[in-house]
Amino acid sequence: QAAAQKLSGGIGSKLCALLSVGEGDKPAESAAKQPPQTTAGDCGCNKSCNCTKAAAVAFSDLYSTDLLPAMDGDTKTMTFLQEVVDILLAYIVESFDRETKVIDFHYPNELLQMNNWELQDEPATLDDILISCRATLKYAIKTAHPRYFNQLSTGLDMVGLAADWLTSTANTNMFTYEVAPVFVLLEYVTLKKMREIIGWSDGRGDGIFSPGGAISNMYAMLLARFKMFPEVKEKGMSSVPRLVAFTSEHSHFSIKKGAAALGIGTESVICIKADESGKLIPADLERRILEAKQKGFVPFFVSATAGTTVYGAFDPLIAISDICRKYNIWMHVDGAWGGSLLMSRRHRWKLDGVERANSVTWNPHKMMSVPLQCSALLVREEDLMHNCNQMHACYLFQQDKHYDLSYDTGDKALQCGRHVDIFKLWLMWRAKGTIGFEAQIDKCLELSEYLYNKIKDREGYEMVFDGKPQHTNVCFWYLPPGIRYMEDKEERKKHLHKVAPVIKARMMEYGTTMVSYQPQGDKVNFFRMVISNPAATFEDIDFLIEEIERLGQDL
Repeated sequence: QAAAQKLSGGIGSKLCALLSVGEGDKPAESAAKQPPQTTAGDCGCNKSCNCTKAAAVAFSDLYSTDLLPAMDGDTKTMTFLQEVVDILLAYIVESFDRETKVIDFHYPNELLQMNNWELQDEPATLDDILISCRATLKYAIKTAHPRYFNQLSTGLDMVGLAADWLTSTANTNMFTYEVAPVFVLLEYVTLKKMREIIGWSDGRGDGIFSPGGAISNMYAMLLARFKMFPEVKEKGMSSVPRLVAFTSEHSHFSIKKGAAALGIGTESVICIKADESGKLIPADLERRILEAKQKGFVPFFVSATAGTTVYGAFDPLIAISDICRKYNIWMHVDGAWGGSLLMSRRHRWKLDGVERANSVTWNPHKMMSVPLQCSALLVREEDLMHNCNQMHACYLFQQDKHYDLSYDTGDKALQCGRHVDIFKLWLMWRAKGTIGFEAQIDKCLELSEYLYNKIKDREGYEMVFDGKPQHTNVCFWYLPPGIRYMEDKEERKKHLHKVAPVIKARMMEYGTTMVSYQPQGDKVNFFRMVISNPAATFEDIDFLIEEIERLGQDL
């Protein structure tokens, strides 16, 4: 409410009123039920009409069938949607207010009992629908909050949000130029720009936006297999020898998941040793490739990681590329988390050698703060995706259309229906420019270095590995006073394993902040601080440190 009051004009008072409404309450005087007097034609119907918003709309008497496309549903639709927008605006204002909770936590059984989420045979009124919208947001995690540091804490970009609203309004599909002309062209120019940034000559190659980094990685494995054994498309895995893929022991689980989905099998994914900082060791990669070949297996795919999930490590891409070229193996770079550093002149050196890759996964919905979902697979070889995936469905990809058929992209995708993910990224890029994304990324990395410098020598903190963080991942243990001086190392380790989960639970119950934790190998639970929300500040980092100490001092 304090944040809402800062807004000028009627919107401030309206947001204050909305923010004071409980999940089970109905506003006594909503903007829709008592709208300001207007003149004919001012209703926002986008056409000349005789309706006015001066007439009270009782949502308790209306149902979804009263909205468009119902006859004379224009005014009711506009007023209802305005109510929804007001609810969303109130939530946005709350999300950026540090005085509000990050989460209003309730256990699942409590949340089920507190609200009626069950589906009924009879329709609910629009009044009930609005109450459901408010209740849903009341218990939602405020991922835009500057003190939310959990996974995918990318904040909420206003231009990206506007693009998402527009995309949902257009409600089209990405499979053909015929039904999504502008969106298809925007995907074309954006993927070309991303390939140029990777370093491929003139931005040549191919690519597609997929539902997430896991699917993009699976696409890469699919293409690598097809490139080496094109007959697998028709004849299946029985037509090819035993294939093996290689990836770091710190890589994302999606590499094994992709192998399982493609029938290659998780046992055919060989995990390569990483050094203390989480980087793949090239010598071990070459050793394991030679071992596989001696056993009669066929190495076909190496996935290097640019920004590992836990440590944020960047594998040595140049050395890995040399090995892949030596043994004629497809090189993929999983840059889902770290690929966006290519936008930063200060940090892109961490991906030196990425231009040598055959394919790259890059998720703008992570470090670039594009609203979920937005993941791109970039491929160096043109036409390979089409040859691998096309099925020539004549009811969708007719060959006698009156425009350039190369813009019908659906046949190179595994999906048929494909969501419009491109507009969010494209519109944000227009709004920020490349330099805007660069500044945002540099700021997040500066915040992570600030956190590292604050705690590396602070009493009660211990870093999981030595050295500055390579990405925005800062991995550390907090040692409460009760276990700092334990001499029995095993007993100390046993107690330390329980610390992060308890502090995290208390964070959620108080609602003050959120940060993730996990074990890694033989290392017991530690905090994994990931900073990718541009709304965060140095003060928010200070708050997190103090909150960890406050919540864990008695453990």
